[in-house]
Amino acid sequence: MSVFEDRKKAVYKAYNDLISKKLKKVEPSNGVYYRYDAPILTEDHVPVHWRYDLNPKTNPLFQERLGINAAFNAGAIKFKGEYMMVVRVEGDDRKSFFATAKSPDGINHWEFVGEPLLLEDVDSMETNVYDMRLTAHEDGYIYGIFCAESHDPDAPEGDTSRAVAAAGIVRTKDMENWERLPNLKTPGPQQRNVLLHPEFYKGQYLLYTRPQDGFISTGSGGGVCWGLSDSMDNAHIKEENLMDPKVYHTIKEVKNGGGAVPIKTKEGWLHIMHGVRNTAAGLRYVIYAVLSDLNEPGKVIASPGGHFIAPKGIERIGDVSNVVFCNGAILDDDGRLLIYYASSDTRMHVAETSIEQMLDYVKNTPKDRLRSRTSVEDRISLIRNNKEFL
Repeated sequence: MSVFEDRKKAVYKAYNDLISKKLKKVEPSNGVYYRYDAPILTEDHVPVHWRYDLNPKTNPLFQERLGINAAFNAGAIKFKGEYMMVVRVEGDDRKSFFATAKSPDGINHWEFVGEPLLLEDVDSMETNVYDMRLTAHEDGYIYGIFCAESHDPDAPEGDTSRAVAAAGIVRTKDMENWERLPNLKTPGPQQRNVLLHPEFYKGQYLLYTRPQDGFISTGSGGGVCWGLSDSMDNAHIKEENLMDPKVYHTIKEVKNGGGAVPIKTKEGWLHIMHGVRNTAAGLRYVIYAVLSDLNEPGKVIASPGGHFIAPKGIERIGDVSNVVFCNGAILDDDGRLLIYYASSDTRMHVAETSIEQMLDYVKNTPKDRLRSRTSVEDRISLIRNNKEFL
């Protein structure tokens, strides 16, 4: 057998073994959610024919021609009974693109399908796109809102690191054919982590934003905001209202941002967000949750203290270490909730819970009272209340 055939056989075997692997719950859980024993999606899940030239004449040594570095930060949706993610896939060239993956049960056997999304080229300065949130809106469209990144035109000569972030928008009705719309306009000079509420609010589209003065730093941006637009065809928010502020010496002291599209429950809208703090080792990203009012989605009514999910074990290691990040979740009719999160800008995981568990968590977990002393008071109260049950 030739080198080509030997290598091709080995590569396909590794790929098929990977996508056929069934994951196991990690037990015991914390009672709020289960982790699984392996990522659900990695760079190795990207199809072989997306990476290799399969022609033995042009690739006799069966070398990878277009390598993949990572698969992460996926939006998620259940569409016509199928579990789907639109994944941020990053090539070895650092350019990200979107690709659709499917699973029969939302946990196992994820496979990329079709081809990568080729978005309409609306801006010759746009360099990179990533982190799409998917909203099935009551207007009949599925919207994808993502970060569209360009080099800062005002950067000093020779500064090749300064960037500008805008909220790009696409929509579809079949998860195959996507229409590109103009980027979102907001008062904030830069936008990342924008997502669309699934229902109209006061007859308008409600979007959650995170205004930033710079590409990395939020500057005067106070936290997660919300605003209204008359249309998505030329989406324009004229006023951003602060919903969930960043707070000193908490999990969100540097910045925070929206995550998964809000989930409607009988007691409010469940928001799964991310918070960032600084450490001696760099920024640390965690996931947290809040509940907002059913009739006023921009009004937080329950805010448990601390993180909901933080990097653990292998999740702490990757291209951007010490990071977990969520921008997708799927709610089943039976109340099962699958929360899709990436670790360290490298791979995708799933946390399995239920609406019942999440409502218990957000309503009954003590809020952060912002001082060490009050934190100890809460801990002692728990310990003393438990004495009769020991």
